[in-house]
Amino acid sequence: MAQRRRQLAGIARHGRLKPYSPVTTVITVVAATLAVILVSTGAVAGLAFWQFRSTVEANSIDLNGSDVPDVIPTIGSFESGFNILIVGVDNDPDQGEAYGERGGTLNDVNILVHVSADHTNAVVVSIPRDLIVAHPTCVDVESGQEFASMSARPVNEAMSRGGLPCVVSTVESLTGLDIPFAGLATFDGVVRMSDAVGGVPICLTDAIDDPLAELNLPAGTSVVSGQTALAFLRSRHGVGDGSDLSRISSQQIYLASLMRTVQGDGTFSDLPKLFSLASAAASNIKLSTSLAHPDTMVSMALALKDIDLSRLVFVQYPGTTDNPNFPGKVVPSQDLADAMFAKILADEPFALTADEPDPADPAAPVDPEAPVDAEAPVVEAGPEVIDGLTGRTAEDESCAQAFAF
Repeated sequence: MAQRRRQLAGIARHGRLKPYSPVTTVITVVAATLAVILVSTGAVAGLAFWQFRSTVEANSIDLNGSDVPDVIPTIGSFESGFNILIVGVDNDPDQGEAYGERGGTLNDVNILVHVSADHTNAVVVSIPRDLIVAHPTCVDVESGQEFASMSARPVNEAMSRGGLPCVVSTVESLTGLDIPFAGLATFDGVVRMSDAVGGVPICLTDAIDDPLAELNLPAGTSVVSGQTALAFLRSRHGVGDGSDLSRISSQQIYLASLMRTVQGDGTFSDLPKLFSLASAAASNIKLSTSLAHPDTMVSMALALKDIDLSRLVFVQYPGTTDNPNFPGKVVPSQDLADAMFAKILADEPFALTADEPDPADPAAPVDPEAPVDAEAPVVEAGPEVIDGLTGRTAEDESCAQAFAF
């Protein structure tokens, strides 16, 4: 794996369990670090920076024994593309029994973030927790226990087979991508981070009353934070068709709004808010040792902060729930997944199916059968559409669909 990563260096790569959306952590952590760097000239700020760095590095997780990069980026935009896997677990021992009894550690949220080499586009892939995948051999770094490979099991079993490193290896095998950076978050992390960012506006088609998630929100737009934000991200019976896949849609709506909020409300220049984010992040997340460096996080923040919202795509890993061999599970739609990851691997942007594309929009898909107007101005074709994918862009302000009981 280490040899493979050196070869790929510099190449852009593209029931009862309660998931949430820890990709909030990635976006806000890298943004938060900017504030610490920008004001670290004074003694107090310098101490705050040292404490932040020490806390993050002390909580870091080694993915493969040698995942610290040979060259840590200096302050400035990250020079190439990068992949980050954000993993959420619902049964961290420190959380107590606030979210119910939990019999084992499962990676119920798995979100892959890819940023292109030119930093003009990014893809956020949500992997359903019940997606049936092949699992590689894994070794628990703490106990030394080895787990044999498995051919077809839900992806959320990877955490129990070797922790975060095993989840990364499993997703690498699934996607064909090299994933040198990863992060781990829990319920408490989501609550603290959503409080620190000051709340995120979310829109609902109808009122939601989901007692299982302790969520009660009116129709229209509400600004959610803390436990309410967590409840919205956990709710299954309150949204869509009441399935786990509907929760992915809620996560994407939340994240798209988060990106609009961060880019539009001056977060990057609001030093008190960024210090709050940095403090919350340092205490509530665990990063891979490859990522747990302020220089690396700042470089990634500079790469992320100016991406056009229309070029930030949130997409669900394509799959079907109709396979009789795996009732209640999600089986990959392999051809569609291959088409998507071929684009990511080649670092090429793609677009989702548009209901009614505007022909005047330069980014609209081009109809190859349409007559050519010789006098019309030449416009560059937009990204290729991959028909059949489920998702949205960060500029999409559509509302979450409330579950019709």
